Amino acid sequence: MTELERFEEFFSQFYKQEIERAMALGKKSIGIDFALLDRFPDLADKLLTEPAELLPIAMEAISNIETAYGQPKLVPRFRNLPEQSMIRIRNLRSEHIGKFITIDGVVRRASEVKPEIQVAVFQCPSCEKKMDVLQTERTLKRPIFCDDEKCGYKGQFDLVDTKLFDSRWLTMEEPHEIATAENPGRINVYFRDDLTTPEMQRKCDPGNRLKVTGIVKELRRIFKGQMKTQLDIIMEANHVEPTDIEWDELQISPEDEKAIKELASDPKIYDKLVQSIAPSIWGLNEVKEAMAYQLFGGVQRTAADGTRLRGDIHLLLVGDPATGKTQVLKLVSKIIPRGKYVSGKGVTGVGLTASVTKDEEFMGGWVLEAGAMVICHKSLIAIDEFDKMNKDDQIAMHEAMSTQTISVAKATIVATLPSQTAVLAGANPKLQRFDPYRPLPEQIDIPETLLSRFDIKFLLRDLPNKETDTKIADHIMQVRMAPQEVQPVIPPEMMRKYIAYARWNCRPQLTPEAAEKLKSFYLEMRGLWRDTKDSIAITARQQEGLVRLSEAVAKVRLSDKVAVADVERAIKLMQFSLMQLNFDSSTGKIDIDRTEGVSTSKRNIIRTVLDIIDELEKKIGKQIPVDEIKTEAKDKGISERDAGEVVDQLKKEGRLFEVRLGQVQKLW
Repeated sequence: MTELERFEEFFSQFYKQEIERAMALGKKSIGIDFALLDRFPDLADKLLTEPAELLPIAMEAISNIETAYGQPKLVPRFRNLPEQSMIRIRNLRSEHIGKFITIDGVVRRASEVKPEIQVAVFQCPSCEKKMDVLQTERTLKRPIFCDDEKCGYKGQFDLVDTKLFDSRWLTMEEPHEIATAENPGRINVYFRDDLTTPEMQRKCDPGNRLKVTGIVKELRRIFKGQMKTQLDIIMEANHVEPTDIEWDELQISPEDEKAIKELASDPKIYDKLVQSIAPSIWGLNEVKEAMAYQLFGGVQRTAADGTRLRGDIHLLLVGDPATGKTQVLKLVSKIIPRGKYVSGKGVTGVGLTASVTKDEEFMGGWVLEAGAMVICHKSLIAIDEFDKMNKDDQIAMHEAMSTQTISVAKATIVATLPSQTAVLAGANPKLQRFDPYRPLPEQIDIPETLLSRFDIKFLLRDLPNKETDTKIADHIMQVRMAPQEVQPVIPPEMMRKYIAYARWNCRPQLTPEAAEKLKSFYLEMRGLWRDTKDSIAITARQQEGLVRLSEAVAKVRLSDKVAVADVERAIKLMQFSLMQLNFDSSTGKIDIDRTEGVSTSKRNIIRTVLDIIDELEKKIGKQIPVDEIKTEAKDKGISERDAGEVVDQLKKEGRLFEVRLGQVQKLW
């Protein structure tokens, strides 16, 4: 039997109904499981080694199948290739050219979908005969002479018609977990026909992880009209399978819905959520509870004047080494679809926001590359080493975290990208160990304006304690010796469906009682210290954060109303955070500026030092010895160290300059 007949037998035996169904739905291709083709070993083996020859034969065999809808013109798209055909991008070599393989990678860049000429129709100017020329190169191929025996014209032919198809180029890169400690390999992949539909375009946009099956081909390099001996390797895709789960791809069955509602009505659901997040990490109950609310999220609203109020909750974890920040961040990012984990140290190039690069060869001009914040739209991004990320990205994060958009104006591209993304960030103190007596902005390299974007902040400290250390040690041993006993109470798959169901179906509104409770808490905290020179315990930002947290608590119950109990849970977390990071031991009061600006106690010291400088200037002249400033400050209860730090800060701000060693002068 010929290869055509063998393929006809294969499709008639295994795929006749699928072909009928595809024709009825108007599809242009049909998915084929390679494992079934293995029952025809001669075809399977040759397809892997000579796909360019066998794929047209397979397509012809499909067209020979009789259906009620006429002759099927379907492209066979093969999936589930054998394991030996899965090749790492960095391992692609000349021996793979012309072979049928599968690669796994993340889309880094993508062109727009553009029409491409498949067949060009030329007309002979002499005899007016029309000739079809199949286009197989990147440049237009013209006929050399007229194929009419009586004519034989040689010269310029007129292009009178074209047959088009849609095409797109993607640049794929090895995933970070595959390319650990290496530069990830890259390859350009060519998509055409139904692989460029709007649905496939969305699934193949930058940031998505794909498993692509296709033919490896060489691409000639032309330089100044001459072909180089070194070639580029590209891939022509035959089948594409997204490996990331999308929100709209989660299938919630009636049984799942029943189980979700049972969970939501469980009085201990909040404890179960805590026990389902990173169970291998001991403790951190308040942190895990806040993370659970972050996954559910608040409700996004638009005010009457067009102001958009975000619903996503931003969390920041600041802590000593070995407190489990990295593990928690990685595990939480895997719970929901499109969630990503990045490290501040490893963010380069396109980074967290967006970038514009030029690629004339494949993409055709300037190309917009989406960063992680855009890729995680309507999901969550976990950013470890947040304090060590690029300063330009930190500046761009202000807009991304507040208005949840990213504006780009580079080269010929001016765009505003959506980034409705919840941020879960982790940071380390500059000196590794957190100093409770110093404000947070002095201990981490994050601008105060960016710190204020976080709804709630937590401090993770590693303090010696016999009872706590014993529990941690026991838990670590249990994880190592009996890992099956340390499992999440709610399985990850059910957790994912639970969160998706709540996000889709719940938009809780504040009840009058809940709103009054939030108002009372805010006014109570604001009224704790009424002296204008004293500290401020809470600002309107925290009030907005409390509303979002309360809405998330209500979503856990699948409720459309925010009850007083929901607000109380949110307030409890906020108070825990305020006492951790905003308690000023020098005044014995809560001071919000300890995390979002200059603390009140530090501001009072600065004010006193400035008064001392003014007094000394009147006494001894414009040039003032620093030692004199420290001596006067000590008499007023300020340590020499604090006074010296204030002088250094004033010099950095340009309010003082050093005339000579040990002497300063005011600038204004």
